[in-house]
Amino acid sequence: MLLPGWMSTKMSFMPIWYDPLGLALGVALDQVFADPRSAAHPVALFGRAAAGLERSLYADSRARGVVHVAVCVGSATALGVLAQRVPGRAARTAVTAVATWAVLGGTTLAREGAYMADALERGDLERARARLPHLCGRDPAGLEAPELARATVESLAENTSDAVVAPLFWGAVAGVPGLLAYRVINTLDAMIGHRSPRYERFGWAAARLDDVANYLPARVTGLLTVLTGPNPGRALAMLSRDGHRHPSPNAGRCEAAFAGALGVTLGGTNVYGGRTEHRPTMGDGPRPAVKDIRRAARLTRAVSLAAAGAAVLTAWALRSRTRSS
Repeated sequence: MLLPGWMSTKMSFMPIWYDPLGLALGVALDQVFADPRSAAHPVALFGRAAAGLERSLYADSRARGVVHVAVCVGSATALGVLAQRVPGRAARTAVTAVATWAVLGGTTLAREGAYMADALERGDLERARARLPHLCGRDPAGLEAPELARATVESLAENTSDAVVAPLFWGAVAGVPGLLAYRVINTLDAMIGHRSPRYERFGWAAARLDDVANYLPARVTGLLTVLTGPNPGRALAMLSRDGHRHPSPNAGRCEAAFAGALGVTLGGTNVYGGRTEHRPTMGDGPRPAVKDIRRAARLTRAVSLAAAGAAVLTAWALRSRTRSS
């Protein structure tokens, strides 16, 4: 059917949100270049901007926190919309690839796990304790090898969702705006979403929005762990039995599936900046040992690869459906 000229012109400028090739190239870039720790990295630049805005807006108030989150996430989403409107299919694919690389952290996550494994295998507890903050906010002071191993395995499980599955999920269904918005949401949660006297109210919106953004990706992570892990039956059983026991509505799905796949028990007492949390256990096996860290890192890589394939196929299917409608 022929369209009026004005309508045809308008449609030609509509952004193509679904870019499977761009996602695939972004995953490849992450494999090659990982996540450079640089002050010029886009996430680092955003962190400084968000901190500056916080200094201007901060008050012990949920309303102020909502404004802070709205400005940060809204700005990132608008930037993504503008970026994806660049003319030319090749340019849009390049933008998607760079954005995907910028928000992914799967290769760096697996390398951090390998670093912790190497330090603990050598018996270098001080090096392992100094490195743990790269993975989680747990207080490493005084932790011995078994607790450092547990912290590492739990962090690998949770961050497989946060650093890989979730950004790929949102990139597949919402393109560059989804990629950037998710990374901003997750970064804000890490910055101000934790419970403390300063952020109990101001960080409430960041924490709740992160819960919403990760709800589906965390469950996808659990299912991908079942499908790619060394013991699918046990992983599915622990995911079903224990996934809801974690205080987070999302992290438990990832940790329970990892616990079942690896045949270990996760959970227990954690200390965060002087605050102690007692978390329910997940899994039926022994506590993680140092040898389990490399197994967890391999599982992270397997889940990441499966997530990349699923994201590319999803974006391709959505793109095909959009073009045919």
